[in-house]
Amino acid sequence: MPKVDIGDAEIYYEEKGSGEPIMFVPGLGGGGTVWSNQVEAFSGEYRAIVHDHRGCGKSTYSLIDYSVDQMASDALRLMDDLGIDCAHWVGHSTGGAMGQIVAQDYPDRLASLVLSATWPGQDEYFNRAFAARKSVLSNQGTAEYAKHSILTLLPPRYITKNTDRIAEMEKYLAGAEQPVEIMESRIDAICAFDRRDSMENINVPTLVIVADDDMVTPRYLSDELAEGINHAEKVILPTGGHFVLHVLVEEYNAAVGDFIRRHPMA
Repeated sequence: MPKVDIGDAEIYYEEKGSGEPIMFVPGLGGGGTVWSNQVEAFSGEYRAIVHDHRGCGKSTYSLIDYSVDQMASDALRLMDDLGIDCAHWVGHSTGGAMGQIVAQDYPDRLASLVLSATWPGQDEYFNRAFAARKSVLSNQGTAEYAKHSILTLLPPRYITKNTDRIAEMEKYLAGAEQPVEIMESRIDAICAFDRRDSMENINVPTLVIVADDDMVTPRYLSDELAEGINHAEKVILPTGGHFVLHVLVEEYNAAVGDFIRRHPMA
């Protein structure tokens, strides 16, 4: 299994293809497999790289106080080990929060930035939603947490029409092996993230993309990002929920691919 030692943890990663590197960075669940459709679509033209966040999947289950800054630092250390000085960054949800940190603090590391279903900082809705999810996790365990999460991650019609797929996703989410305290700490980390006051410092070419019916990171948060980041472009997909990258695969990939192709590495 390909892993890199970043000093205090091992980070599992996979890559496919060659060309300009794209870091496909997952969200709160932290597993790189979420990007399987995108890796297949982009690896014919690019070097597509995914990784499992520390505390998730096949990476080290560190019992630390997690933060989005720490997650971004881990990803940069992975890039260092892979010899990647600069990459396109496609970050979904928490991966987009990580991307904002990199774009603001280490702009030379990014050729372009795609902020997928993410947020600039928490608000009352965000905090209430994740407090509820954390309560289910802490008091009822990962199986109930998975059932609860599915209801917010995907559109109702999609859930109704894709029962077998939903059962698979529930099983995957419920099968997370990391200790509950790691999952709790990661929820605390995203609720502490707030870079609203420095959005204007992002000068990397940026695409903001979200589904109109996202219930986890609602569209208005993406609107705020697009308005606050210099020259940001915005794509609103008509449906797909928070997992739009799974629901409208072709439309999502087309929007991301068009943007990245218009911003090649120098």
